[in-house]
Parts: sequence; C-alpha cells; structure tokens
Amino acid sequence: MPPASADFRGILSTLVAHKVDFIVVGGVAAVIQGAPLTTWDLDIVPVLSPGNAEALANALATLDAAYRERPELTPDASALATRGHHLLMTSAGPLDVLGAIGDDEGFDELVTNATTIDVWGERIRVLDLPSLIRIKQLVDREKDRAVLPILKRTLEERSRQ
Repeated sequence: MPPASADFRGILSTLVAHKVDFIVVGGVAAVIQGAPLTTWDLDIVPVLSPGNAEALANALATLDAAYRERPELTPDASALATRGHHLLMTSAGPLDVLGAIGDDEGFDELVTNATTIDVWGERIRVLDLPSLIRIKQLVDREKDRAVLPILKRTLEERSRQ
C-alpha cells in the first residue's frame, strides 16, 4: 500500500545515509530552486558504477522499494547500474531512478550543471533550472510544456535577485 503522501525528505535522507551518489532532477529539483510546482514523485539520476548501484540497492531495500508496474519485483544492483528507468514505489512514496534523461544524458553529462544545495539539512546535488528547462523542451511532453512557463519565470526571478 503506497503512503498517503510522499516523504521526499525521508527518501533523500535514506539515499544520503547509504552514501548514494546522485542528482535530483525533475519537479523536486525545480521546487527546491523556488518553482511553485506540485509534483508526485522524486526523480534522481545516480552514478551507474557497481559500488554506487550497490549502495542504491541497499537504500532502496531500506525503503521497501518495488516496481510500480510489477510490485512483486524489487530493484537489484545489476539492474540499477544501467541507463534504464526504474519507476518505484517506496515506503516513503514514489521514486524514479533514471539512468539517463533528455538526450541520453546520465550522471556524468549532467553533473557539470548540478548545484549542491542544503536540503533539509542534507547536501544534495540538484540539476540547475536552465538544464531542467532545456531537457523539458527536448522531451516535449504535454506535461513538460505545461510547466515550462513556470520554470522560465522562476529562472527570470532568480536572475534578478
């Protein structure tokens, strides 16, 4: 049974406690940077090394993670070390572990556009707003087009400050 609401803080704290190396992307990354959005899940792009995939698998086990479409399956380190998408439900809410986003950009391609931010007392890498905007324009889904004006406005306001 999924939780009544997502506990992004709990998920992030668990990932940090297990020393998982990742970047927050998507809606939560935008919200952390001031965009007035509501989002249903937390999206991350992790380092795909075997050691990081093992740390991620251990963190996900702590969170009782299972695939949303196939709840009888749980993610393992070998699957998590690929550029695929892992759409999970955890005891703290939905978590999407994305091996790559946009134009097949993984951690190594995205990290130069990530900023380390203090989020709920944890130091978290977050993809910057210009990169989020670029990727949403590239992907060009209806839901991405809907939030683009909000992201652009947030970036404009941040630039003026």
